[in-house]
Amino acid sequence: MANRLYKIQWANRATVICWLLLIYVLAALIWWYIALNLQNNQMASAKLEMLLPQDPAYASKVEKINGDRNRLSAAYKSEGLAFLLVILAGAIFLRSAIMRQFRIQNQQQNFMMAITHELKTPISIAKLNMETLQKHVLDVGKREKILKSSLEEINRLNTLTGNILVSAQLEGGSYLFNKEELNFSSVVSASVHDFENRFPNRTWKKEWTEGLFVSGDPLLMQILVNNLIENAVKYSPAASPVSVHLKKEGDEGTLEVTDEGAGIPKKERKRIFQKFYRVGNENTRTAQGTGLGLYLCRKITQDHKMQLQVSDNHPQGSRFTVRFKLLNI
Repeated sequence: MANRLYKIQWANRATVICWLLLIYVLAALIWWYIALNLQNNQMASAKLEMLLPQDPAYASKVEKINGDRNRLSAAYKSEGLAFLLVILAGAIFLRSAIMRQFRIQNQQQNFMMAITHELKTPISIAKLNMETLQKHVLDVGKREKILKSSLEEINRLNTLTGNILVSAQLEGGSYLFNKEELNFSSVVSASVHDFENRFPNRTWKKEWTEGLFVSGDPLLMQILVNNLIENAVKYSPAASPVSVHLKKEGDEGTLEVTDEGAGIPKKERKRIFQKFYRVGNENTRTAQGTGLGLYLCRKITQDHKMQLQVSDNHPQGSRFTVRFKLLNI
């Protein structure tokens, strides 16, 4: 908390310094224009005083001196305006860069806080379960329950580390794509069955068309479906249903994952696909997560030329829709 307050104070100080520098530069620019314009007028007045009224070319010389003065004044104005625009553009860019850096640092800090909790929790639970099995002789039912709990936490840990690894590889361009003719219906079916086993008390509404094939990387397609379903489970009440629909529409396929949670405000919908971004902050939100799930979904759909959209689910909740081209097999 102290570190966060320090960063906020640092950002505020940086903003104040930027504004003070901008005001100073603007004041110097205005002073420069006034001084040059005053000098220009004085020089023109001096030249006019040196002219003799009885000179036959007096009128033309006066016109020339006034013309030169006006041209110089216009040049000072245009140069001052150009400098002003450059200074304003630089100030806006500098402030945007500072604020962007602050947001990135804040997101990274939130990610570190989240990842620490996400790693520590399953390890602690699995360790406690193993110690229980080691110290006590339990009946078959209790032993199976503890083993199931341990496997769930290990799977959760495996999913988390997989997301981090794949995210780093995709962003760094080192991921080796293995696109093939993939039965997307089977991927969705397997993922839903896995979540049904993990969350047996959750109500599931599922419907999919068999035999829908896509060109895709099997691992990335599995991560895409798993992250969308896990997001729906994570951000909706345990008593509310989660719907997974896979259907064919002409030569395209559509995957819809909906929940009946609190929904996502419209102003947040573009930002939820940013890396590390999560709605709210780490001090107020209760749902587990690192801010990588939806970022990976967007990255995977973009790399596979799919479309990913988020909208409201009625009467409440969110709907994530993935549209993709089907293979004719």
